[in-house]
Amino acid sequence: MAESYSENFTTEESEMVQKLMKKSEEELNYIDTICGRQVGMLLKMLIKIGGIKKILEIGTFTGYSAMMMAEALPEDGHITTCEINERFIEIAKPFFDREEYQHKITLIEGDARETVPSTKSTFDLVFIDADKANYLHYYELAKAKLNPNGIIVIDNTLWGGEAIDHSSEKGEIIDELNRKITDDDTTEQVMLPVNDGITIVRLK
Repeated sequence: MAESYSENFTTEESEMVQKLMKKSEEELNYIDTICGRQVGMLLKMLIKIGGIKKILEIGTFTGYSAMMMAEALPEDGHITTCEINERFIEIAKPFFDREEYQHKITLIEGDARETVPSTKSTFDLVFIDADKANYLHYYELAKAKLNPNGIIVIDNTLWGGEAIDHSSEKGEIIDELNRKITDDDTTEQVMLPVNDGITIVRLK
């Protein structure tokens, strides 16, 4: 109830992002892995407030968060987004190829555990929203690619409460990540109970 109420008081997505959501819903059996309006708008605000220009996204899905972030970037800003699932890429690409996004988004196909280390750039913001089994790996990759004063944003850090009660293997992995971040004296962080939990990490 609180979630739907708060969403009603959060700025709506652009027309093009809404078209992507509709396309995703038509093509797939589920779109619950889209981060959602509240997380999307939080990302947009962090980008604008923080003057962020270079972004790495681990886990594109069909492109919702990449498009939301691209809309917040200045003209010289850029997103590198990583996705392994060919079906998701097939849906995302036509939207990324549109004039308003094509100069801001580069999609890298393949396993992020392999593609991210080979990326020469460093980033102001890394957004992690990919397969939960590898969240610990993605966190270390993100730290290695982060600019000074950069931030890491991690989605699904509650995992439906399973990170709290350890009722699944993925829940246990996410709880391990949450504890690792908390014990990391090189960072400071805040976990917000937004949607399925979102954690923002900043290097000290």
